[in-house]
Amino acid sequence: MTLIVDFLNSILWGYVLVWGLLGVGVFFTIRLGFIQFRHFPEYFRVIIGSNNTSPSGISPLQALTISLASRVGTGNLAGVAVAIYLGGPGAIFWMWMVALVGMATAYAESTLAQLYKVRNADSQYRGGPAFYMANGVGSRAMGYAFSICLILSFGLIFSAVQSNSISESMTAAFGVPGIATGVALAAVAGIVIFGGIRSIAKVAERIVPAMAGIYILVALYVLVVNITEVPAMFALIVKSAFGFEQAAGGFTGGIMAALMNGVKRGLFSNEAGMGSAPNIAATAVPDPHHPSSQGLVQGLGVFIDTLVICTATALMILLSGVVDYGPDGAQGMVLTQNALSAHIGAAGPAFIAIAILFFAFTSIIGNYSYAENAMEFLGLGGRMPLLVLKVAAMAMVIWGAVQPVSTVFNFADASMAVMATINLVAIVILSGTVRALTIDYFKQRKAGKEPLFRFADHPNLDKGIDPTIWNRDVAAERE
Repeated sequence: MTLIVDFLNSILWGYVLVWGLLGVGVFFTIRLGFIQFRHFPEYFRVIIGSNNTSPSGISPLQALTISLASRVGTGNLAGVAVAIYLGGPGAIFWMWMVALVGMATAYAESTLAQLYKVRNADSQYRGGPAFYMANGVGSRAMGYAFSICLILSFGLIFSAVQSNSISESMTAAFGVPGIATGVALAAVAGIVIFGGIRSIAKVAERIVPAMAGIYILVALYVLVVNITEVPAMFALIVKSAFGFEQAAGGFTGGIMAALMNGVKRGLFSNEAGMGSAPNIAATAVPDPHHPSSQGLVQGLGVFIDTLVICTATALMILLSGVVDYGPDGAQGMVLTQNALSAHIGAAGPAFIAIAILFFAFTSIIGNYSYAENAMEFLGLGGRMPLLVLKVAAMAMVIWGAVQPVSTVFNFADASMAVMATINLVAIVILSGTVRALTIDYFKQRKAGKEPLFRFADHPNLDKGIDPTIWNRDVAAERE
């Protein structure tokens, strides 16, 4: 079994997904007229002041913070360090490129999730890739396979992985036993998760901006202290990406090492095209009331994750001067901790431990919200099935805090690779729908109108869409 999982991972992550995710990102960038460049201000306009909600769904800001809760995790701390160690400074440039094209992919998948969303038995919005696979592509089999893989990876196994990261950092920084961390973490996460998606939204809305803001403030402090070196560091990143200074600091991996590691770590971090964030994007009340507005919101999430937070980590590491590319050099979380120690002294490891605590904790609750949507698609959205999922997720949190999770993490990687592959096929099939929605949205913007999507105005999009959601009085629902 282990051999099969390892083989799947080597093929899917080594070849299919790296180039598939990148290729689909370029495809949507071109097909949508370079939307992330030509309409970059719109990514911010749709989130500023968008606190509208309704009895059926959460606000766009809450949807953004939940998706960021899932995206911004240990990968933003350890993953960036691994990219630099294995790919040199140039890997960061390729992470940027992946994020820029990924903004178009994230826009496409979350726009589709909004369009094909449904109301459940409690009149709550639910949706995501499984729903647009069934209702848009016309394949429930794709939806079932996607949902099962998502529940296994995001709903269960990744909770153990995040818990393990918190446990290790708390033990190293403060000497807290793993079991104590696991039980406490499960208890706090359980309180949030048992409150459902609305409870998760309220917590994420408060914690995510705060934790990201504090992290960025520390990074800004480091940049200000080392301001004279910052321009040279950006130049080093760009030159190293194209092999002009690949031997800088002792790194001799070359252009391909920078390209492959930057692409892989960028994709792992921002999740664009993976099919994860659309699950929460579908639960939002769009503002403006158009599927494309939520696509833009989630595209902004990719920008914040990689081009802001990952860049902050990268600059702190490179400016520290502690990177050792030798076989015994520190990498991963240890490298990030060493870098912070060089900048702020003994407080560095403690700061990283606290950052991991909040980043990983919010990833646990964010990932669970995705799994709940998938359960809905499988017809398991009732109280008892969701209770079983919640208890299982909490058990995985405790287990992950006391056990090494490398083997089960490989299984989660394979599961996520399968779901991402299915999702990429689906969004390419539905790319014509995404393009039509995009043209409609910006045509109304250009005419000076607030974009509004009504089902009756688009007879060519008549398959699998709930007309009661898109043919309604927007103002009345928000009263």
